[in-house]
Amino acid sequence: MSDTLRDQLLGLGFKPVPKPERKPDHRGASGRPHPGKGDKPVAGRPQRPASGNKPAHGARPHAKPGVRPPRSREEIDLAKAYAIRAQKEKDERIAAERLKQEEARVRREAKAKLEELLKDKGLNQPEADIARHFPYGGKIKRIYVNAEQLKALNSGELGVVQLNGRYLLVTAALLAEAESVFAPSVALKVDPNAPAADDPYADPRYQVPDDLVW
Repeated sequence: MSDTLRDQLLGLGFKPVPKPERKPDHRGASGRPHPGKGDKPVAGRPQRPASGNKPAHGARPHAKPGVRPPRSREEIDLAKAYAIRAQKEKDERIAAERLKQEEARVRREAKAKLEELLKDKGLNQPEADIARHFPYGGKIKRIYVNAEQLKALNSGELGVVQLNGRYLLVTAALLAEAESVFAPSVALKVDPNAPAADDPYADPRYQVPDDLVW
């Protein structure tokens, strides 16, 4: 259409045909369009994490499985205190056991020495028929003597020593030696200057009958 005809038509009241609007181009520098709000994610393209998955500012991340978090100062001090106490108790047990073994060794050696000292020196007589009772080891024990030995025993000239379950009648001098070697072996040692009430079994009036079971 020539400009003259166009002008004539416009003069007669005809309007020009409107041009179609062009949509804005959403493509980036790469030439690909940007995803819209409702667009689906494209496969293979990394997605940004949702805002709800981000850790809060200052929050500690979760510990990895199998990894123990570091202990506090209080926990470390408490563990040290327990370790020191356990070691102290162990040392005390070891020391007590060593002391017990040492005491047993000394006791065995003392008994062996006492046995050698009293060998063939007992004054017990098979025909003695007088029972002399005395307290020893929390119980009442007895030894058979004759009348002369009973008098010497009550005056402190003789004494009684326990050796391997037997009670031996010995002189006062030998009794003193036995006491220096192993004091618990002394079963009866009479002090002649002590009151009679201290040893009631020395008085014949208080002799325990032989048929009495202790």
